[in-house]
Amino acid sequence: MFSIHSRGIKGERTFPIAVESSQDLADWQAAIKKALMGGEPEKAPIAGAGVAGAPAAGTPTPTDAVAVTPVGGPAPGTTPTPTPTPTPTPTPTASQPAVAPTQPTNAVVPTTPASGAAPAAPRVNKYTRLDALKNAVQFLQEPEKDNKVLEFWQMWTESIPSREELEGQTIDFHVSASTDLEKLSWRTSGPQSVVIQKMVDFFWNVGAPEPEIDKLNEVGAAINPVKIGSWIDMSAKNGMDGGWYFPVDIAPKLSIEAADAGEPTKKLLEWCDAHNVTQCFTVGRDMGAAPPRQTEIRLKLPTADFASSIGLALDSFTTFGFAPIPDNVLSTVKANPCDSINLSVITSTDGFVRLGIMLQKPSAELVRLLVEATGNKDKVAKLTTAAGMPPCVVELQHLRAGFGYGVYKEGFDVVLHWEINPD
Repeated sequence: MFSIHSRGIKGERTFPIAVESSQDLADWQAAIKKALMGGEPEKAPIAGAGVAGAPAAGTPTPTDAVAVTPVGGPAPGTTPTPTPTPTPTPTPTASQPAVAPTQPTNAVVPTTPASGAAPAAPRVNKYTRLDALKNAVQFLQEPEKDNKVLEFWQMWTESIPSREELEGQTIDFHVSASTDLEKLSWRTSGPQSVVIQKMVDFFWNVGAPEPEIDKLNEVGAAINPVKIGSWIDMSAKNGMDGGWYFPVDIAPKLSIEAADAGEPTKKLLEWCDAHNVTQCFTVGRDMGAAPPRQTEIRLKLPTADFASSIGLALDSFTTFGFAPIPDNVLSTVKANPCDSINLSVITSTDGFVRLGIMLQKPSAELVRLLVEATGNKDKVAKLTTAAGMPPCVVELQHLRAGFGYGVYKEGFDVVLHWEINPD
């Protein structure tokens, strides 16, 4: 256990960081030294029991930052369609891409074929998959100067460590979308020693308040995750949100530390205790500029058999006050059992925000039937082709009325998830 000091407006602060081996410590120190001594301007080091810190004393919070709204949308009294102005970055050109600033890192490197030979197929990796998925979404194709959502996406992708920076370590990408492709979520996570600096820089650049970065530190100190990550949500109606998450296996009671205490968190813990739900596998929180703050907790449901698991998931909808899943959707799901079921719960001090039944490893038939029922077969096919693999999760999701803020669809929706695996 060791400490690194950083300064914020509160003065000097100390954030403990735990490492599992001397090699991890050496790698982490080498990465910090490289960041400080390399070609980029020196930045005050930040860290925290695996999480974050504030900029050095005297470092101003960007005044031209993107305003990130809460997960569900802007707080009451603010405009429902945020139009952020990102920190100035060079406009991407053919010689200067927005993502993968150094060609050997993330770019697809062309090869010169032998005379008369067919051109080699471009190498596909996780980074190129992100671009392909972005290119499959209509509302991300408008000219950049008129597209604040695209600018937001580019700022986020620039916070992802390059393959060169990972130095042999791995990073995960996860993308989910409604079947009409009107809403998308993007996630990435990796080793905290590699991810942390760029991730917190991103939060500062989009105007995240310092108390929320403090909250990130506090939760990280309590959980001490090996991996950390960031996420962004977006919609065709200019919805833009962002935050952090920890992909960790912990008890629900510990995950609740990330949430603001209130009736929803109390009811959630009581429900978990009553039904022997003992494992949370992801916890995250939004970094919006204004409350109410929203926290997502993903739970693994007991898997004795599919019928009992789906029954327990449906019980959560009743207990937490959500409208029931449509009958036609439910009958389709019951006729096509999946591998297992997880639950996504978003809470805030204003109540339960969103609830989702996450059907793991769905069959191709279940995906086909649910997608055809929404009338969005062609759109989903386009995104699936870009992902290079079928969805790994089908989520039956409900957003409570009042939490869409005019930029996200409220009520029931079918959401598909992809894990982006190629190297």
